[in-house]
Amino acid sequence: MSTSIALVGRPNVGKSRLFNRLVKRRISIVHDQPGTTRDVIIETLPNDITLMDTGGMGLSSSQEEMTLLSAVEMQVHFALQAAEVIFFVVDARMGCVPLDCEIAAMLRKFSKKVYLIVNKIDSEKEINRSDAFHGLGFSDVIPVSAEHGYGEWDLWKVINQYAQSNENEKENNATDTTIKINLLGRPNVGKSSIVNALLKENRMIVNPKAGTTRDSVRCNLHFTVNHKGYHFQLVDTAGLREKKKVNTSLEFFSALRSERAIDFADITFLVVDALSGIRRQDKKLLGQVLEKGKCFALIVNKWDFADDHIKQSADHQCCSIGDFQEKFVAAIRKELFALAAFPILFVSAKTGYGIEHILREGADLFERASAMVSTGKLNRVIQNLFDRHPPAAVSGKRFKIYYAVHCKTFPFRLKIFCNRAQRLSEPYRRYLENGIRSAFDLSGCPLVFEFIDKEMRYAPSLIKSDKGCALL
Repeated sequence: MSTSIALVGRPNVGKSRLFNRLVKRRISIVHDQPGTTRDVIIETLPNDITLMDTGGMGLSSSQEEMTLLSAVEMQVHFALQAAEVIFFVVDARMGCVPLDCEIAAMLRKFSKKVYLIVNKIDSEKEINRSDAFHGLGFSDVIPVSAEHGYGEWDLWKVINQYAQSNENEKENNATDTTIKINLLGRPNVGKSSIVNALLKENRMIVNPKAGTTRDSVRCNLHFTVNHKGYHFQLVDTAGLREKKKVNTSLEFFSALRSERAIDFADITFLVVDALSGIRRQDKKLLGQVLEKGKCFALIVNKWDFADDHIKQSADHQCCSIGDFQEKFVAAIRKELFALAAFPILFVSAKTGYGIEHILREGADLFERASAMVSTGKLNRVIQNLFDRHPPAAVSGKRFKIYYAVHCKTFPFRLKIFCNRAQRLSEPYRRYLENGIRSAFDLSGCPLVFEFIDKEMRYAPSLIKSDKGCALL
């Protein structure tokens, strides 16, 4: 069982900077604007320690809307209840302020081990600044500098005291696979609401104000699909707007975290709003996912509005919700006609409709994308495709495939030995892609063709390059 440590304190004392230093990565966004961190950011340190970064406590109503302020406070209380150890972070430069005293009194009610982390002490000469905080009543005081690293070793000595390793548990979980799912989309399409619906708790802050989610937040979940248990890690990301509309540094860093989340995930679900449908920004986001060779599916959220619209319309007896859904799918396929086949899910985070299908589809996508295909079966499929529809001749000569091998998963990569890749026309490449995708049930799984010409087989350096590779 891992030990959980929560970083808490008032705004702008350096919690996120300290969090990033301890996890050795820039995960939480660090910004001078108070209230930058809102959701609880969770990462695992070595020795099975869970570290939680939280939003600043005690934001004034002038800094945040009251509903959003309340949601941030709830997230902090979630972290405090979940943690075994609390790192109470204060600002040595500002000194002990009344809000620090209020937070200290609240922390004592939790009856948990509290370490007072006095941040922004850059050297031994400044240690006496921590004396101002003795009145808070905590015996364990650690002076540190989250920015420059002073005192980090003392902090790690405390962390390592709580390191618990269960070798039997590690052995039992050694073969467990975690499916990393990224929820991507424009602002206010309901990504955080979907995560809450999947977790069946208010884990993420949901607010009508666009841009509520700023960091990429990871949540763990176990779910059984067809009597088989799966471990999922859900990544809720900040809503991505068009770059020309990103007008603050905070928005820029949020967008950067969201784009990096695509690299992290095995599967990306693009979330769109049933009321607005596919927009230009959605197409750009899908392009990013495909460029990185990630499995993907489309989630149409807020489907309850469509159902209500059909029931209230005068001709609802002539058009059922099923008929409307078919028309909606046809419209999406037409709008994204250049893309290969991909799953489309209709859900409502508000009512719970279709929510569990997300995890089922995630598990199915993962299984399809991770399955290796035998060389014999692959070549029989390709031969049947050639026999059914031979390629057209180019300058009197046809494109030929001698044989193909499935060499890699995520993405589904095929190494194809041929005479001349230049003779392969774009329509015929699409024909091969669709045939292979259909034969091996690869809906939503990008394909990569690595063509190796007859001449290239005598030039190993060329084979290792990206020449001749095509993302399908």
